[in-house]
Amino acid sequence: MKKTKCWQIGPISYFSSKLSRRKELISSADESNSSVVEWLNKQKHKSVLYVSFGSTAKFPEEQLAEIAKALQASTVPFIWVVKKDQSVNLFNEKKGMIIKGWAPQLTILDHSAVGGFMTHCGWNSVLEAIIAGVPLVTWPMFAEQFYNEKLVEVMGLGVKVGAEVYNPDGGIEICSPLLRSEKIKEAIERLMDDSMESQKIREKAVSMSKLAKNAVEEGGSSWNNLTALIDDINNFTSSSLNIMD
Repeated sequence: MKKTKCWQIGPISYFSSKLSRRKELISSADESNSSVVEWLNKQKHKSVLYVSFGSTAKFPEEQLAEIAKALQASTVPFIWVVKKDQSVNLFNEKKGMIIKGWAPQLTILDHSAVGGFMTHCGWNSVLEAIIAGVPLVTWPMFAEQFYNEKLVEVMGLGVKVGAEVYNPDGGIEICSPLLRSEKIKEAIERLMDDSMESQKIREKAVSMSKLAKNAVEEGGSSWNNLTALIDDINNFTSSSLNIMD
């Protein structure tokens, strides 16, 4: 059997994250950006839960209400990103912030006040959280998200909220069984409290962040593999491709 050479490169998102972060900083004068950072600056270190389920999935109003109840009942300050056309009542504006539409996710994840990320487990979001060293509350819905949740579980980087039903049709309209506020609150507090479990998860998240960043820095595994790939391309000849003159 012929061996196939493989160059392991990544996480590529670390480079794109740097570029996106610069764009966010350039636009930091925008009211939505500056208000988020201003609010985060007032919060305690690693105390805030960032809640975002991506740009595709749309929860029914009943599920949004359960999430709102869980966030209000927990002891955790939060930033929650929802769709522009979704109505969510925030009972205590000092405790949490609701963003409608686009949010500066990289800026939020990189802020020292953020200690957790409730996510749909989209691959980009998972990688961005790992690079930022932020542990996860996982809530997969469709596509490869349940596989990503399993990876997070195996790596010890988060806790499950308990979503178990795959949503068809691209997951745009979420039709999973309703997750009650008590279950959501339990997952939030498991990640965000000071228990041995949460401390272990946080330590693992920090460790994985260092590994991811080191891999793409000069001398790291990704750097070396990319250099080797470029060298192999430069040294490639027509005879290697079995091209006849």
